[in-house]
Order: sequence, then structure tokens, then C-alpha cells
Amino acid sequence: MRKPIMAANWKMNKTHLEAIHYIEELRNRLHHKAYDRCDVVICPPFTAIRSVQTVVDADELPMAVGAQNMYWEDSGAFTGEVSHEMLTKMNVKFVILGHSERREHFHESDEAVNNKVKTALDNDITPIVCVGETLTEREAGFTNDKVGSQILEGLKGLDDERVGRMVIAYEPIWAIGTGRTATPDDAQETISKIRGYVREVYPGAADAVRIQYGGSVNTGNVDDLMAQEDVDGALVGGASLDPVQFARIVEYE
Repeated sequence: MRKPIMAANWKMNKTHLEAIHYIEELRNRLHHKAYDRCDVVICPPFTAIRSVQTVVDADELPMAVGAQNMYWEDSGAFTGEVSHEMLTKMNVKFVILGHSERREHFHESDEAVNNKVKTALDNDITPIVCVGETLTEREAGFTNDKVGSQILEGLKGLDDERVGRMVIAYEPIWAIGTGRTATPDDAQETISKIRGYVREVYPGAADAVRIQYGGSVNTGNVDDLMAQEDVDGALVGGASLDPVQFARIVEYE
């Protein structure tokens, strides 16, 4: 059985003080049984990671801290980048890689994502690898081609064991921050296809790898999304900025 994973992607939001208040509020909202049911991951901006981790550690909260990006080199003259060691020293367990906003605004290629995925796995950080199509690609019938290519290129050179440990997030770009969302059936169909692409190359990992849905997930649609057979959680953007809403999402019915 795949344990669902609910991840909050704060993007470029919240100061370190706001992050502390958020975690304290989330702590008070979430019942302990929620942590038994699914993995809870908070991905703040780099400047708030230490603050979040401090509260998590002090209160012994059973949630994990993730980062929103990571470079693949160990160290060096890479201004503005963050290495795996910088993250692991702060007990960061997850990292979002290849988010559509990184691909669009910062021109990240599938090759760059692949390099980051390998580095994360080599250093015991679980990558949350994002794939998804634009509205133009969807309307042209290229959804499966796009996500299939991103899967094959982003996971190139791995093996069944490492792929089985990672997380994939299907995030239709046309649904991110727009208020639009794929229907539960649409999400299931594409995520099932993604699992099929994994099975073609890494047959031993297909049933183990967790695949989230991301794209305007909120309190109104999470229950139906999580009822789908192949949906193993959610990568939550805007709704995750409110601890009350995120708590409800984690405690989906």
C-alpha cells in the first residue's frame, strides 16, 4: 500500500516569523491520526526552513520539511543556488524539483531536473518531481506525450529501487493558480498513464512510486481527488498558505 503524501508548497510566500506562526497553528489544527494516515510535508522558502524545522523539532511534530529547489553540484561558484548538504544539515527530507514555474520562469530543462533528481536520491533527500502540460498542449491532445517525455527524461539513468523511493507530482500547468482544476477522472486518467510510463522503464517501481496531483487543490475538491485509485496525495499551492485550509486538506474524507 502506498501511503498518501500531502505537501504544502508555499512558493515565494511567508517570512520566517510568519512561518513559525503557521506551524504553530497547523500543530493545533491537525489530529495525530492524520499523521498516521498520510505523510505531511511543508516546503517553505529557503529563508524560513530553519524556523519551520525548529518548531517541528521542539514540538516533536511528525511532519517533514521540504525545500522548493536544489542544485546538483556539491558546492562552488553558483551564486543563488543551494546544495544538498545545506539542506540535509537542516534535516530537510524532501525537495520539489522541476516545478512548472521553475521550468517556465527559470528555463529549467529535463536534463537539469534529472541531474537534481540523481543528486537528491544520492543524498537521502526524496525528490518530488513535477510534470505537466500547458493548456495549449492539452487542447491539442499532447498531454500524454508531454508528461511521458518529462518522466522518461527526468528519471533517466535511475533504477527501480531509487524510482520507487521518489514522488511524482502531476501538475497540469493550466490549473496552477488559476482556480481551474482537472476533474477527478481527468487526474486519475493522466496519473494512471504516468504510472504506466514508469512501468515501461522501471517495472519494479511502478506500484511503489507515489504520484500526487497538484493544480488548484483545495478543500472543495480534495476528497474527490483522493478517492481516485492512483492519486497518492496532493502538492498544494495557494490553499496551503492558510493552515486551516491545509489542515482540512490533510484530513480529507
